Amino acid sequence: MSESSPSSPEGQPRNERPSGGFPKQPAGGEADRKTPPGLGGRRPSPEDETGRRSGGAFPWLVVVLMLGMLFWWSWLRSPSNFGQTISYSQFRSEMDKPNLKSVRFHGEIVTGEFAETPGAESGLEKQYPSDGSDLRFNTVLPSVGMRDAALLDRLESQGVDVTADRTSVGMGTQVAVWLLIPLVFILGFWFLMRRSGDSMGGGMLGNFAKSPARRFEPAAQTTTFNDVAAMEQAKLELQEVVSFLKSPERYQKLGAEIPRGVLLKGPPGTGKTLLSRATAGEAGVPFFSINGSEFIQMFVGVGAGRVRDLFRTARTHSPCIIFIDEIDAVGRMRGAGFGGGHDEREQTLNQILSEMDGFDRSDAVIVLAATNRPDVLDEALLRPGRFDRHITIDRPVKDGREAILKVHCRRVPLSDDVDLGVVAGVTIGLSGAALKNLVNEAALSAARSERTRVTREDFDYAHDRVLMGPKREEVLSEDERRRTAYHEAGHALLAWQLPEVDTVHKVTVIPRGPALGVTQLLPEEELYHVGESRLHAQLVMMLGGRSAEKIVFDEYGAGAEDDLRRATSIARRMVGHWGMSERIGPVAFRHATDQPFLGKEYHEQREFSEETAHVIDQEVQVFLEAASQRAFQMLNDSRESLEQLAEALVEQEELGREDLERLLGPPAGAEVTSESAVAPNDATNGVGEAGATDRD
Repeated sequence: MSESSPSSPEGQPRNERPSGGFPKQPAGGEADRKTPPGLGGRRPSPEDETGRRSGGAFPWLVVVLMLGMLFWWSWLRSPSNFGQTISYSQFRSEMDKPNLKSVRFHGEIVTGEFAETPGAESGLEKQYPSDGSDLRFNTVLPSVGMRDAALLDRLESQGVDVTADRTSVGMGTQVAVWLLIPLVFILGFWFLMRRSGDSMGGGMLGNFAKSPARRFEPAAQTTTFNDVAAMEQAKLELQEVVSFLKSPERYQKLGAEIPRGVLLKGPPGTGKTLLSRATAGEAGVPFFSINGSEFIQMFVGVGAGRVRDLFRTARTHSPCIIFIDEIDAVGRMRGAGFGGGHDEREQTLNQILSEMDGFDRSDAVIVLAATNRPDVLDEALLRPGRFDRHITIDRPVKDGREAILKVHCRRVPLSDDVDLGVVAGVTIGLSGAALKNLVNEAALSAARSERTRVTREDFDYAHDRVLMGPKREEVLSEDERRRTAYHEAGHALLAWQLPEVDTVHKVTVIPRGPALGVTQLLPEEELYHVGESRLHAQLVMMLGGRSAEKIVFDEYGAGAEDDLRRATSIARRMVGHWGMSERIGPVAFRHATDQPFLGKEYHEQREFSEETAHVIDQEVQVFLEAASQRAFQMLNDSRESLEQLAEALVEQEELGREDLERLLGPPAGAEVTSESAVAPNDATNGVGEAGATDRD
């Protein structure tokens, strides 16, 4: 989709509203008002602007011409441009002949004329014509020579005509110095004051304060709600905005006010920007898009000026939509850093607040903003009257994922063995952007294999690459392969035996990404509530790798660092955030890491005492120690299965769910049915987000 505005046909207004857009008000009555620029009235053309300002160009040309003539005259009058430049030694050589007709002292610069053409003794025969038509010269007198009284005596004894100027620069240089500097300051100050008086000039900062927002005309907005898969509730919320922009008089008659601003919040890649463009496409109005970071510059006041220019331009093109992406870059809570409340960011935020309050009821300007950090936004920005409506866009569910996959597969030829419903069922937790990347990686895999269609094998490859990373070329030693195999076998075996843990999708000892081995878990359904038993089971599974290494090799390995970090994080949240410790009780403690601002971390007091912190640490250790002991017990009880699984990993390097069922039997909690042999195979060939456990 092209973002540039197409050229309008001859004779047609450039910004004419298409069918279905903002309706024209009938003549007479309250609705009869001046048509703003961009709707029906003619906007001033660049030629008109040039004609109005052409009168100010002539004085500038005169000033530049006078300065040029002044510098040219000063350059000609400079002693260093008099004749040929020679060295002081050559000057003394010609003086000893003697061959000097006249000399003139200009401070340290000496100019003069030779009596006849210099010879080869001084090396000047090539610099002067043989006919003696121009025998002038200039040289620089060393400072020691200025104290040599014998120099003047020798010149006078030879009958040389000696003259001297004052030890100062020439008159032309004096005029340039004394007139140029004040003139530059005066002209510069006049220019800045002229720009500050220009309402469209952006003040004294000129074009720095011009808004860099990109404008998209209605004709260029081809994206509609039909192009947005899933997000049905969000589209329903925005449909009211579209209806208001198309027919605002219907709402105004009832005294209803449409929300001034709509905040789209959700994880990255969920389609917030796409949804805002679809809203503009549905409404058929101009669309101004800008990123929050584009307001912030090194000059104080530039951000506020850009905000003013953006909203002023938007009002002239009403009805329209302003979209501010990543608004958290400029809308963070005020007074949270070291600089206090007088920095550029906060001035810009204050201007945004002021502009959103200054909307006239007749201005059909809607502000859409997107962020994935709503927790850091200023409360004044979120209150009703500014961003009245908050729409949460979460990761899609199964039906939504299937719809998104169908959208991204419109131009991708699929093989008959690809079932997008199966792929959607095993991609729990993936965002729209991640699904798009998944389809693209599958298409790239098919292109590398010179296939004409994308197969299920390509989706398997895309699954491994997206979730586990690409394969590394390094080859592990036999000892490292065995250690990695037992480490991953410990994870996989415990996950297989614990019904609270997600099903094992794949186990591999092939180095991928930053990991030497990966145990990939596949959730079978979306979970919105995690119980205490499930969390304890996850701790046991995470500590299974190091426990297996201790059992087999009688020592712990350094590869369990990531497992310990993740397990400790879960245990600390269980104790300090979720109230799952009987000793601590139902209390949630906030830590410094919860604060998104560095300044508040330094100034905010901790909400619990040192004694309580010690108790929290003890409870975290109790949780982790209990999980470790349970992991040791379960692995010792299943030592034979652990050995079989590890040996299979050493031999085959990668095991799928079907292989695990053949070695270990059905997983704990699984119902054994006649279809149990088919369903795992489908899941194995699908693509899903995993709670993968890596051995670094």
